[in-house]
Amino acid sequence: MSTITEDQIQMLLDENCCHECEGVGKDNICVRIEAIAELPTRFGDFQIVAFWNNRDEKEHVAIVKGDVLDAEDVPVRLHSECLTGDVMGSLRCDCRDQLEAALRMIGRMDKGIVLYLRQEGRGIGLINKIRAYSLQDQGLDTVEANLALGFRDDERDYAIAAHMLMSLKVKSINLITNNPKKIQQLKDYGIVIHDRIPHIMEPNEHNIFYLETKAAKSGHLMDLHGKKHLEEQSDRPIVEGMTTDQIKEMYG
Repeated sequence: MSTITEDQIQMLLDENCCHECEGVGKDNICVRIEAIAELPTRFGDFQIVAFWNNRDEKEHVAIVKGDVLDAEDVPVRLHSECLTGDVMGSLRCDCRDQLEAALRMIGRMDKGIVLYLRQEGRGIGLINKIRAYSLQDQGLDTVEANLALGFRDDERDYAIAAHMLMSLKVKSINLITNNPKKIQQLKDYGIVIHDRIPHIMEPNEHNIFYLETKAAKSGHLMDLHGKKHLEEQSDRPIVEGMTTDQIKEMYG
């Protein structure tokens, strides 16, 4: 299996050491690659790419499988940080399940990327997310709680993600998502998206209302009750035990 070679890594680091550009989006977001290293995990062997950006002091990373430079139709998952889910295994959301499923899926492929973005609580931050949890404990849904705190349903912006893909010289992607807003934002920022790969997790008793709200109020392309699938949900799912060849046959 090919990976980003030492020569390519040095080329990327040299290109990015003094990188400045007009940036992406209305806020002129600019990123640069700061470090690249090997990352063996329980989901497969990856390389991890650390990024600086001019918007905030947060450190975002790309978890990369294979040689993605100048590649087309690269499977890409945008994952927003969730301390309670990713680290503590909270059952109030499906974040950890989504992250692990994406890493497992891409770990079986020849190439792919997970962008781990520091956008806790759909962009409202950890403290405000816990405040939103408290409001949800009182009966509000996740959208109502955000609005009650003075935020929009979703405060995330994907300009940083778009520039990260550009910095990795990715030509086009297949986006692993249920969220049409991610698709539209990336397209608006100049990313070529050829296909969508559904990413639906099995709900549990603690997050079913949260997932229903995402589908009903946030427009996520999910069917949690066995209703007729939308056209975009007709893709065959990736399931445990599939071989790399079977996955490639479905998604290239």
